[in-house]
Amino acid sequence: MKTIPFQALDPALYRETVRRALAEDLGWGDVTTEATVPSDLRARGVIIAKSHCVIAGLDVAAETFRQLDPGCTFSGLKHDGEPCEPGDVAAELTGHAAPMLTAERTALNFLQRLSGIATVTRRFVAASGGRITVLDTRKTTPTLRALEKYAVRAGSGTNHRSGLDDGILIKDNHVRLAGGVLEAVRRMKAAKPEMPIEVEAQSLAQVDEALQAEADIILVDNLSAEEIREAVGRARGRAQVEISGGVTIERLPELAATGADYVSVGALTHSAPAADLSFELEPLRS
Repeated sequence: MKTIPFQALDPALYRETVRRALAEDLGWGDVTTEATVPSDLRARGVIIAKSHCVIAGLDVAAETFRQLDPGCTFSGLKHDGEPCEPGDVAAELTGHAAPMLTAERTALNFLQRLSGIATVTRRFVAASGGRITVLDTRKTTPTLRALEKYAVRAGSGTNHRSGLDDGILIKDNHVRLAGGVLEAVRRMKAAKPEMPIEVEAQSLAQVDEALQAEADIILVDNLSAEEIREAVGRARGRAQVEISGGVTIERLPELAATGADYVSVGALTHSAPAADLSFELEPLRS
């Protein structure tokens, strides 16, 4: 698997996403704020954690506020990847009150979603005890993959494929359509890929076929811990092994003890509950 360093995202990856999210919420205008908040009023805002979480997405939240008020100052008191306790202030903002109020929900939606993913990922990584690499999957929210995979990295997880062009994974449907594991791998090798070839195996018999085909990585799908240990033994020195299917945080210590190299967890992105964060504004009086 490719290890992507944890670093700030290029704003080009989310600027348009933020623009579309704001447009979705704003519609023809924020009728409540326009009627109740003077346009020249300035305010100070704080983003506060209300639950234990790993923060992620502060730059995206900052972009959201700045798209409506380019003069808004956004100061992160936490950094993405850092833990927050209830009551911690993650960021402070100063700017015009009305656009900050209009941007609030969209900014928090991004921040809560990404922090939720980072938080769940950190829990899975901790449960692994450092004995197995925790991977994400392509089970992401459409159009938000770059952000959600960034959040996985913020939680100390490792990204699997970012897209269909980013890695080879011969799954069960490929195998059936190609006429078997051996034929699917033969066709893949004939295409002369410059990537490791990973093959899904749903039984020990398919593990043997993948080894015979000289696959680089074998994804053992929905096998028991005993079967996974057997697969690891057969593959040792010949291929790496990734575990998939039915992975829960409770099962992770047992799965990590099988000797497999990787475990992929769709729940990191498709089932992570949002972190609880709030935004509070106070007017600045001259």
